[in-house]
Amino acid sequence: MKILIVRVSSLGDVVHNMPMVADISRHFPGAQIDWVVEEGYASLVRLNPHVRNIIPIALRRWRKTLFSAATRAEISAFRHALRAEQYDVVFDTQGLLKTSVVMRMARLAPGGKRVGLANATEGSGYEPISRIFHDQSIKVGLHTHAVMRARLVAADALGYTLDDVAAAPDFALQAPRQQRLSWMPDQPYAVFFHGTARAAKQWPQAEWIGLGHALSERGLPVLLPWGSKKEQQAAQALAAQIPGAQVLPALPLMEAVSLVQQARLVVGLDTGLTHIAAAYCKPTVELYCDSPRWKTEGNWSPNIINLGDTGAPPSGEAVLEAVKKLLP
Repeated sequence: MKILIVRVSSLGDVVHNMPMVADISRHFPGAQIDWVVEEGYASLVRLNPHVRNIIPIALRRWRKTLFSAATRAEISAFRHALRAEQYDVVFDTQGLLKTSVVMRMARLAPGGKRVGLANATEGSGYEPISRIFHDQSIKVGLHTHAVMRARLVAADALGYTLDDVAAAPDFALQAPRQQRLSWMPDQPYAVFFHGTARAAKQWPQAEWIGLGHALSERGLPVLLPWGSKKEQQAAQALAAQIPGAQVLPALPLMEAVSLVQQARLVVGLDTGLTHIAAAYCKPTVELYCDSPRWKTEGNWSPNIINLGDTGAPPSGEAVLEAVKKLLP
């Protein structure tokens, strides 16, 4: 059986889609699974051994130069790669018009079908028009966790049941090849994923500083990655007040994954790299300040503690207590 998954973005959503792949492989060991994903996340999907082929798409980049000859050539090459196989099932687990169009472009084997979501979950960006490209639309509960949503869609479409709905999902993420990097300390370290695009999702700087001091006293230096100029400045401001803290250079995705995969502790906001830490089951404290915890919380390992919720950021004391539980 040949299966295509269309889940192009975002980073956290790509991570949360991976247990679906392990479920399919477990129930259909011979299945060949391909994945269409935004080019910037292709290296992450390559860490999943259950995925055979990755078909990169560059929607974010193409939309800026849609009418250039080079972009049109890239789109043509993408379409050719997408249609190189005939698929028995094509899944669109994102539920957007753009992803359903990509799903429609793929070729079906005789008797094949296109499967997508029948409805939104609360607060999702689901677009109902996407259903016009489905052969089968699968309904999920209004408050279905992001990981379970994709798993349930696959199970319904392929005719199996999840052995235990509460069973731990298998993200199947292997370690990146680059294990030791020049900026990586020799001793165990903590990582703060302190940056986020929305100001309302941020945790107060004073709380980060207080937590950093507590970790420094335990001999655990804090590494501070960043993804924008504003986040770099915030990292520098934190490092100036946390003993031994280190502001990292700009990291490509695989170096950021190595940073996470080798960390002794990760404390982070509701962002993709925090969710990668949870997928690896690293000791992780996820901080929810202005997003619903039920949607993405890491609920599959005792190594993950989730704190806060929409409009109710966690206190510094609660986070420190969580760290003490994870690092006795």
